[in-house]
Amino acid sequence: MTEQQPYQIVKSYDDFELRRYPAHLVAEVITDGPFEDAGNRAFRYLFAYITGANRSLQKIAMTAPVIQTDAAEKIAMTAPVLQESVEDASGAAAGEQFRVAFVLPKDLTAQTAPEPTDPAVHLRTVPASLAGALRFSGRWSQTRYEQHLDQLRGALAAAGFSVLGSPRFARFDPPFKPWFLRRNEVLLDVEEPG
Repeated sequence: MTEQQPYQIVKSYDDFELRRYPAHLVAEVITDGPFEDAGNRAFRYLFAYITGANRSLQKIAMTAPVIQTDAAEKIAMTAPVLQESVEDASGAAAGEQFRVAFVLPKDLTAQTAPEPTDPAVHLRTVPASLAGALRFSGRWSQTRYEQHLDQLRGALAAAGFSVLGSPRFARFDPPFKPWFLRRNEVLLDVEEPG
């Protein structure tokens, strides 16, 4: 069994779950091109890292999900697969760029994880968060992601939550799994209730 990223369900709503995620470590790559291809382009770098392309030659267990976000949001680098948009040094959008990350096993920290040998792979600690999560099955298309993201935004607003940061697209299954059986999620961090 593939280790799943841990979280606690705070409350289940009709359209989404409110979850508490602990701080966790990710290995990530920034890639460009179409949304649907970002995960495939980043996969070889991330897979090489977990299969021993690191300074310790250590193998790391595969976990789920792979996270993808638009890389436009600036992220503070610290010493998991995600995709986000990236900005250039001037702060202007750098086009179709995504941050794709493998969430590393929960026993690894920034201090204990092996250092990547490929400069394209970076380790980052993601702080603990409260997030709304909407699960769906099917293909990994930008259209389906955006439809479910709009649905989650609406459900969160209706429940009185304020969204923080960029949305995340989480994929749990390998590409050879039939599309209609795939587990996908859209996640949005929200402010802690007052």
